Amino acid sequence: MKKTLNYILLLSVMFYTASCDEGFDELNTNKVSATAIDPAFQLNAASVGLAFSGSTIIYEIGIVQQIISPNSGVLTGANFNQDNRGSTQGNWQAYYRNVIKNTKDVISQTKENPARANLYNMARIVQAYAFMILTDTYGAIPYSEGGAGYTNQIFFPIYDSQQNIYADIIKELTEASAALNPSGRVETADILYSGNIVKWKAFGNSILLRAGMRLSEVDPTRAGQVVSTAFLGGVITSNTDNAAIKHDANYTNPIGNTLNATEAANFYMTEPFVNYLRNTKDPRLSAIAVTYVGAKSGPGQTVASQTYDAAVHKGMPMGHDNATAVVAAKAAGLASFYEFAQVDRRRLAKIQAPNFLVTASQTLLLLAEARQRGWITAGSASDYYNSGVRAHMEQLTSMDAAMAISSAAITSYLAENPYSSATGLNQVNTQYWVSSLMNGPEAFANFRRSGFPALQPNPFPGREVPFINRLTYPNSEISVNADNVNAAISAQGADNLATKVWWDK
Repeated sequence: MKKTLNYILLLSVMFYTASCDEGFDELNTNKVSATAIDPAFQLNAASVGLAFSGSTIIYEIGIVQQIISPNSGVLTGANFNQDNRGSTQGNWQAYYRNVIKNTKDVISQTKENPARANLYNMARIVQAYAFMILTDTYGAIPYSEGGAGYTNQIFFPIYDSQQNIYADIIKELTEASAALNPSGRVETADILYSGNIVKWKAFGNSILLRAGMRLSEVDPTRAGQVVSTAFLGGVITSNTDNAAIKHDANYTNPIGNTLNATEAANFYMTEPFVNYLRNTKDPRLSAIAVTYVGAKSGPGQTVASQTYDAAVHKGMPMGHDNATAVVAAKAAGLASFYEFAQVDRRRLAKIQAPNFLVTASQTLLLLAEARQRGWITAGSASDYYNSGVRAHMEQLTSMDAAMAISSAAITSYLAENPYSSATGLNQVNTQYWVSSLMNGPEAFANFRRSGFPALQPNPFPGREVPFINRLTYPNSEISVNADNVNAAISAQGADNLATKVWWDK
């Protein structure tokens, strides 16, 4: 009897176990979790990731002497021309993690799918843009194997020389822009242009134009060829086609977030930038700058004390720390250094301000230079110049309606500051400097490429270099990919702020 009961118990357990296993996989499968994602959404993630990191206010924007801080510590950078690897890594980490990783995967998924050919070429353009910023900033970078950890399990990528990177970027932009097909599938989910292929072509060709201009000193013949190809393909010449990342309360502008949070009272417009705008009677000075009259502290920078009056604005001189900035403010007749002019964080640098990647103003100004160099034959350099300046002044309205500059004021400015072929390269690239405010990577690249504006070296006594020529590799990269980093340094030059990138002659 006991033996029979044992058999019954064993059979019961086996039956119960089998019953528990039945449907086990189904019960443990999340029926609402996505198992696949449309690559169009990955391209959107990559596009959003192009927004310039907050650290560009510490380096790139400061290097070109537009905005600086007298503070040290975490804000050490272009204010003192010193290396601070906690901030030189900003766009490196953001772009490899959020942009390149996604574009590589989109390209991998769509390359052999004719139905998604437009998406494939859009991803190539976004990827080329990101790689161009990275190589312009650091020089040699992981390119051919960069971002391939997810798609190809390459976790220690080799570094490619900038010369080779530029050759491939130009190829990618040329092919991808030409291959975009208005009759193909419209990728309506696209956040940049809602799948508008004409605008995407102009975007791609405008980046190609930049790439060609980068070669102006290192390879003028090739530069002219690339510039001509980009121009004939059609570039951005209207503000309605500007490439911009739009921001809202949920996804804020990284630079605006920096300037409206803990660093609100720590960054100031520079004396060279303010003086240039004032000396040329530029109406943009009143539109972009603010002074908090009588402010003696950060809390003293109140709305009640603010003024937009260009005659009041005074820029902070270069080369000062917290102590000497006090002396400089006193010499300027200010209550404290908190009274130096700032970029207006409630308008130009508000947290919902768009992040402009490529604009009509920038493109038109490059065309002015290209026309003067004889690389394009249509139009006149003066017309491109005037249109480029006007486009930037009109662009400000899209950032905040209160920043609007009247057509009459623009016409008056152009009449008082006419284009001259004798000083054309200086004029064009100095205006490019102004129109690239808040786009630190592009302002930094074009300043090195053109040599304009003619800025004086940062006079800070403890500076490491007179001018910063590149940013240093992140410590995180050095620690995990040391062999390849060292190989790049051996070929390119010391990993410091002085070493020049390939096209910087």
